[in-house]
Amino acid sequence: MSAADIFRPAVFVAISAYSKPENRTRSVTLIRLAINLGFSAGPVAGGFIIATAGYNGLFWIDGLTCLAAGILLLRLLHPKRAKEEHDDIIVQAKTAMSDKLYLLFIVAMMIFGFIFIQYFSTMPLIYANHHNLDELEIGLLLGLNGLTIFLLEMPLIKFMENKRFTAISYVILGTLLSGLSFLVINLTDWVGVLVVGMLLVTIGEMIGFPFSNSFALNRSDGKKRGSYMALYSIAFSVSHIFGHNSGMQLIDNFGFKFTWYTMLALALVACTLLFILKSLLKKESV
Repeated sequence: MSAADIFRPAVFVAISAYSKPENRTRSVTLIRLAINLGFSAGPVAGGFIIATAGYNGLFWIDGLTCLAAGILLLRLLHPKRAKEEHDDIIVQAKTAMSDKLYLLFIVAMMIFGFIFIQYFSTMPLIYANHHNLDELEIGLLLGLNGLTIFLLEMPLIKFMENKRFTAISYVILGTLLSGLSFLVINLTDWVGVLVVGMLLVTIGEMIGFPFSNSFALNRSDGKKRGSYMALYSIAFSVSHIFGHNSGMQLIDNFGFKFTWYTMLALALVACTLLFILKSLLKKESV
């Protein structure tokens, strides 16, 4: 986990170094697409390898593919290929921790992550316990998330990049859609609303994550970008630490409806923080 968490911020810093500034949001989207494909294809490939070659075969193949990826990175990401920094820097803080506006953004991202992860920990409980879906139906519903991202995220981000809205405005929209996904599930017992909720949170994810990542990348100069992206990753790690157990405790003590209304309220809190940030950013740029 330490190696993986060290790798993640470096990947996003590499985006700023090897892609043009105008392509950064789409570059982040492409990285997310690769990750989602890996999560979708990995378990299938792993199961097939275990069935045919056993766990020893799985570990050999997993290790060799990781080594191959490392060699490719060393060859393709040569320092001479890196793009020169442009004069589009928003702030030059000593560290990410000294950038108060960025810390406000990180708090909002912690809340966003907190409500988003409920769809992969607590939400399946209502699928099974309240709507009586079986494992296959739950798997298909969760798979709808990855399939929608694979088909629509790249064209959606390209379309939205051409509009005259700030990255923070799009993050607000993504957070709001994620919150509304919990509201619609509370409005009716119709089983089809689960698909509506999944599509809402997926669209919120497709909008919120790439543009929040893009904002984090563009917030600092090249020398400090690693610490900024590390703090961005930490925000979602904190969400994972507290989100799963808190959601389970809320359901156990207060039930599903109260829990989903709580997630909606948290989404509105995150949106409020982002609106405040948007206003402060305007003052900063004057």
